[in-house]
Amino acid sequence: MNLNQTPALFRLDAALNRMAVTFHGMTAQPDEHNCECHWGSAEELAQLKVPDVELDLDLLRRTWQATDWSDHASVLRRILPQLSRALVRGLVEPLFGMEEVGRAFARGQWQQWPAEQTAAVREFLNAWWAHTLIDTDPAVPAHEVLALCAEASATLSPWLHVWEAQTCAVADQHIAEAVTHWEYDLLGDQLPWGGWDNEEEMRTELAAWLIRHAPARLHARNAPVELLHRIRLLSLAGPARWEDPHWPGHRY
Repeated sequence: MNLNQTPALFRLDAALNRMAVTFHGMTAQPDEHNCECHWGSAEELAQLKVPDVELDLDLLRRTWQATDWSDHASVLRRILPQLSRALVRGLVEPLFGMEEVGRAFARGQWQQWPAEQTAAVREFLNAWWAHTLIDTDPAVPAHEVLALCAEASATLSPWLHVWEAQTCAVADQHIAEAVTHWEYDLLGDQLPWGGWDNEEEMRTELAAWLIRHAPARLHARNAPVELLHRIRLLSLAGPARWEDPHWPGHRY
């Protein structure tokens, strides 16, 4: 283990333990229901009404993915200890992207829960993000964790501030990898994940952050020149962008 990761790993372990303690004994509401044809069986539904029973990963996925619970908050609280551990271990595999999991958090309106519960979720997200940025091989790539955190909290700013402050080589490498994944969408003026309510605001903020902070950091790490040009192109608009000699030829 990289010793520089140790405090962040201790923080993440503590956050996971806090989630387990805070949401211990939680269950879905007794009258909660879902469609047997599309969600699962009555026996599976009954598991959500018993506290602390470990769900198989497929049932866990169907539970956080479902959008039609009558009480999303109670269902989310029921699965949070297991879901948080599964996320950190890379065991959660959404169909499209980690932003789907973030929206599951948002549907549960966790920021309106009692203070102790809200604080536990917030600290988990923050601890996971902080550890991801200095992990050379995170189970979930940094750009995916960012999308989840942004959608879960309905804001991008605090997560970018943490990335801005973390200037180690590993965090810079994560920026390079993120730009590689994002540049096609951003150059087409699209948020590189499926946003919910404030998609355009997030896209604008993400592009502006990359323009301000990424070039110097990536240049210092000997990033490919073409990658730096992709970021530069984000500062251009209209014909100036797609007529630039370094326009990659993307079609939208």
